[in-house]
Amino acid sequence: MTMDIAALRRDTPACADVVHFNNAGAALPPTVVVDTVVDHLRREAAIGGYEAEAEAGARLEAVYGSVARLIGAGPDEIALVESATRAWDMAFYALRFGPGDRILTARAEYASNYIAFLQVAQRTGAEIVPIPSDESGAVSLSELDRLLDERVKLIAITHIPTSGGLINPAEAIGRRARSAGVPFLLDACQSVGQLPIDVEEIGCDMLSATGRKYLRGPRGTGFLYVRRGLLDRLEPPFLDLHAARWTAPDRYELRPDARRFEGWESHVAGRLGLGAAVDYALRLGVPAIRDRVCALAERLRARLAELPGVAVRDLGEQRCGIVTFTRAGEDAAAVKARLGAQAIHVSVSTAAGTLLDFQARGIPDLVRASVHCYNDESEIDRFVAALAAA
Repeated sequence: MTMDIAALRRDTPACADVVHFNNAGAALPPTVVVDTVVDHLRREAAIGGYEAEAEAGARLEAVYGSVARLIGAGPDEIALVESATRAWDMAFYALRFGPGDRILTARAEYASNYIAFLQVAQRTGAEIVPIPSDESGAVSLSELDRLLDERVKLIAITHIPTSGGLINPAEAIGRRARSAGVPFLLDACQSVGQLPIDVEEIGCDMLSATGRKYLRGPRGTGFLYVRRGLLDRLEPPFLDLHAARWTAPDRYELRPDARRFEGWESHVAGRLGLGAAVDYALRLGVPAIRDRVCALAERLRARLAELPGVAVRDLGEQRCGIVTFTRAGEDAAAVKARLGAQAIHVSVSTAAGTLLDFQARGIPDLVRASVHCYNDESEIDRFVAALAAA
């Protein structure tokens, strides 16, 4: 499928003002997302928040269906929450661990997830076991096979690490998790919207994602998928009158669907904006988005590799739209500031985000340039020229 890049850029007016290579942080939303959010806020101002929510009831309900279609799930398996971290936490803290139980994870696991592992390990006596990486930097499947035994109670993997362009082999991990009967929690905050995702093909039991990154939705939005067959085994770490029903003075009853992981109060305008973003991605076709993003990223890597003193740091045999690099004699924060002064946006990854990965690689920080389908080749040329001019 050929994408109309000019139309995509018209849908993204900020393209006229900035080179936005920070899509793995927060992408530029298309106009339809902005209009959806702003229009609902205006409606709240005109008639009241509760009334505006009731008026938008059918559209809010449709968001669950849109998210479900995006990842190959059922609407009853989707919870809408305020971030990927909240989604991940609600799933992880609903699991039960005891002394000697093992949590298998990746060496490039995200800090927020690993901190949660550490907290639960300290509380329960569970063990955290990072799976060694293979020669490409991805999770080693042979090492996973070696580690999978009756002590393992969870496999929790970040699909695309925050600090590089590699894609972990989620489907192969999922096959092993199902065969072993071990729950599999996939952090897909960088992959949803960038890569086609089918939870049945992947074989994950839980998946967390955000709206603000490759989906191009509003900040303060995210979602959690929980496989229907696992729901009855999970009680969320906290409940309210939306997640459960108070049935007697000494009893309550959980919702039967994934919305048991939600809270009553929500950012209604943001949820509608998330639905608009998902529908926009579905109209474009996520496979087409992936092809465009990966092609731009490979072009950027090739151009960066030509620059003296610049080293591309991405690992993995299969790579995505996140491009990381270092520049000799200039730390990552200085590169970001220098490019930012020219309206070119990147971000910086440090050991605070993926400590085990950075320690193993012996690097203090990285510049992260992440492209999206609305970026174009002329922006890559401008980026490379600005980086070289120091």
